[in-house]
Amino acid sequence: MPVKPYVVESDATMTNADEAFQATGMKEMCERNGVECLNLRHVEDKVTIQIANGETLDNITVPRIVTESAIISAAKLKTHMMTGVTLGMKNLFGLLPDKMKAKYHLKGISKVVVDITSVLRPALTVIDGFVAMEGRGPSSGTPVQMNLIIAGKDVVATDATGCRVMGFGPHKIKHIMRANEKGIGNIDNINIVGEKLESVTRQFKPAKIL
Repeated sequence: MPVKPYVVESDATMTNADEAFQATGMKEMCERNGVECLNLRHVEDKVTIQIANGETLDNITVPRIVTESAIISAAKLKTHMMTGVTLGMKNLFGLLPDKMKAKYHLKGISKVVVDITSVLRPALTVIDGFVAMEGRGPSSGTPVQMNLIIAGKDVVATDATGCRVMGFGPHKIKHIMRANEKGIGNIDNINIVGEKLESVTRQFKPAKIL
């Protein structure tokens, strides 16, 4: 059976995914390559996934296509005012089809990210660091030219590596550390191929963690 790729996103409280597809050029690129841009908020066929021993959630409801696909988390290398960093794990928050996502922040966003990752682990995580962001991320920070891509099959290890590239200790990032503790992935003893970590590390200005 041929593989059918999708580029997916969902609406957020202040963002319309369809408008974002258009504004960023993603829609045009996908049309040029015969790939469908999918706003998960408008997918009617949904399933509920139970979360055993969740940090704060008992279950999540997502489009069925999410559970039947190999997920590639395409994230950015940047800081975040509530979670410290927003990388591969935090990017999975976009799989939730709810527009009013603020309700999840009230439950503790780091805990929610761990719960999502525990049941929707990506097959591959790709962190785009060509132009990263430091300071008041995720949207009001300062661009940083890094010319870097970080990729891996273990989303926790990939995120931990992204943290180290930005000069942050992954053990101090709550959702990454907790995912490591729960056996979702690995923080330490990571086999890094390609560029040496020390040759691409830059100390980022942190965001204020609320």
